[in-house]
Amino acid sequence: MPTAAIIARSLTKQYAALTALNSFDLEVAQGSIFGLLGPNGAGKTTLIRILTTLMRQSSGEVFIQGLDTRTAGRQIRSMIGVVSQENSLDRYLTARENLVLHARLHGMDKQLYSRRIDELLELMGLAGRQKDFPDTFSGGMQRRLVVARALVHQPQVLFLDEPTTGLDPQSRRAVWDYVRSLAGSMTIFLTTHYLEEAEQLCDRIAIMDHGRLIALGSTQELKDRLSGTTVYEIEFERNVASYAALLKAMACVRTIDAKDNLLHVTLECWECLSEIVTALNGAPVRRISLKERTLEDVFISLTGAGVRE
Repeated sequence: MPTAAIIARSLTKQYAALTALNSFDLEVAQGSIFGLLGPNGAGKTTLIRILTTLMRQSSGEVFIQGLDTRTAGRQIRSMIGVVSQENSLDRYLTARENLVLHARLHGMDKQLYSRRIDELLELMGLAGRQKDFPDTFSGGMQRRLVVARALVHQPQVLFLDEPTTGLDPQSRRAVWDYVRSLAGSMTIFLTTHYLEEAEQLCDRIAIMDHGRLIALGSTQELKDRLSGTTVYEIEFERNVASYAALLKAMACVRTIDAKDNLLHVTLECWECLSEIVTALNGAPVRRISLKERTLEDVFISLTGAGVRE
């Protein structure tokens, strides 16, 4: 059985009185697309910095491709690619020169990296602007160039820290498609605030908060954690308020949320639906449909709905 691409054991990072990571354990399978989610201040950035050898842990151990981050930092850095949240492009180099510099720092042969750079510039829609400086690019174009740079040396493990922030929908989809194409040949570790992105791309997802791992599994496994209640959408032609009051008085109804002609009705269990249908007999109902659980529902249920600073 192959060694996991990323292993973290009892990983702890202490800043004076603040514990950013608290006995954090994690394994990421080779060739998988792994997602890490968490609210602001959960410890995601600290974890990424340790995994990419930019920071030392207070205790615990981390292995990337079987190598210890404390003793094999240089070797690890040669085999990983990183798209950080910050724009770290060299403003005095053209788009192509930024990619060439990255390739040369990794000791790539010119013939190999020239062809690779051509492919990435075309993929990211930057081929026509490759001789221009990053300062002349939009924020989305700069982000695409940062992603291209991380891929030049064909890393074994790619860390994507909120890679599509600031991208328009077309550019985001292009990055998604390329990330999917890498699955199997490269291990991808993704952090994102776009829950749809994690749901679309990731084989497994971890949710962390307050420096701890609080949930781990596939999207469906995480959704299955939400049990007990069932939410239905009921669309009316008119008189929504009166029917909302009628349903709210029923014992099997937990909550009701009204918006325009639509009611979101949370029931104790799906068997209660027959009581709802009976109560609405003759009402101007357009449709009744089950509201599917989303990754956002799971995330909010685990980390709370309050805004974090």
